[in-house]
Amino acid sequence: MGFQQGLSGLNAASVQLDTIGNNIANANTVGFKSSRTEFADLYGRSLYGLSATTPGLGVQVAAVTQNMTGGNLDTTGRSLDLAINNSGFFIMGQTDGTLAYTRNGQFQVNSQGYIVNNAGNFLQGWTADNAGNVAQGPVGKLQLTNTSIPPTPTSKLNMAVQLDSTKTPPVDAPVNNPADPKSYTWSNNQTIYDSLGNSHQLTLYYSTGNPTAAGNTWSVSAYVDGAAVSAPNPNTFNLSFNTSGVLTNNAPVALTFTPAALNGAAVPQTVTVDFTHSTQIAQTSGTLSATQDGAAPGTLTGISIGSTGLIQATFSNSQTKTIGQVALATFPNPQGLQDIGGNMWQQTGNSGGPTNNAPGSGNTGTIASGQVEDSNVNLTNELVNMITAQRYYQANAQTVKTQDTLIQTLLNI
Repeated sequence: MGFQQGLSGLNAASVQLDTIGNNIANANTVGFKSSRTEFADLYGRSLYGLSATTPGLGVQVAAVTQNMTGGNLDTTGRSLDLAINNSGFFIMGQTDGTLAYTRNGQFQVNSQGYIVNNAGNFLQGWTADNAGNVAQGPVGKLQLTNTSIPPTPTSKLNMAVQLDSTKTPPVDAPVNNPADPKSYTWSNNQTIYDSLGNSHQLTLYYSTGNPTAAGNTWSVSAYVDGAAVSAPNPNTFNLSFNTSGVLTNNAPVALTFTPAALNGAAVPQTVTVDFTHSTQIAQTSGTLSATQDGAAPGTLTGISIGSTGLIQATFSNSQTKTIGQVALATFPNPQGLQDIGGNMWQQTGNSGGPTNNAPGSGNTGTIASGQVEDSNVNLTNELVNMITAQRYYQANAQTVKTQDTLIQTLLNI
């Protein structure tokens, strides 16, 4: 027995305790990957190879290997907290221009609108064009540039109505007089928008006719902000139903009107109203559905990120728009990545080059918004390992002490 074996054991045990201590210290670090210390024995060599009588020179630390398995997902409810289900890394642009990779999905928006982590590194992905389309070319910084959305004038209105077949024709003439409730059977209204986003009220007045063997026809008159539209005829059209209550003349109706110009809005304006899926049965009249392509101007109120990484912006006018997509990177050998601290890794020759994909495509996992990935440290195992490493250290210290005793015996002869 020599000092060499005991000293190598003490050094190896010290590294193991450092590794365990680092794991325990980062048990609550989001996205942290635990490590383990791996050992290899040392053997003495002579000119002619290994000696059959050499007991060995001790132990060495062969590697400190990271465990890249995923941790549990913890729900936070915060839209910019992201976790990766299965494989992949978030791509981060560092301030020096180099790329790093992380599993820590705690992000925020800086003063310039870029999505960054706590260290100020930039989340990478693809920016959408004005139409909301994403082209997956080279990755770049993700920025919330579209903080407002311009108004859209209403040009199409899909409105399905149910008209009560039990009603009789109105008693007053002329029909559909807004000032006389007895001149129409029922009315409804819908908000529409001009080119500047000003809202206007489109009101439709319906009057039932006399049923025939072929069905029934309703007369409809259109008004915008209380003024009759200029077309068609000039503001009246018909909706005809067969004996089963199915709309038979379901061609869209083009309503042209000239509202009072508000600060230079474009006039005249035409809104095409489509009454497809309207019915006339023995049921109270009502609006079944109404959708349009117009909207008032809006400002950004929030963002959400889907499982495929698409970033959807929500605006105050209830409109949504795709503004970008988060990219994920995978590696042939993720354990070969170099840990650079701050929950980030860099590519090495051992890891291989990255492959960038949209989440859920290729071999990348999907994204869970409102969640973060916990550390994969198993505290129970680490505490047991710590006790074992402590005993290992004490045993190696004992071999040094024993060798010292033997030398002291020789010196005392």
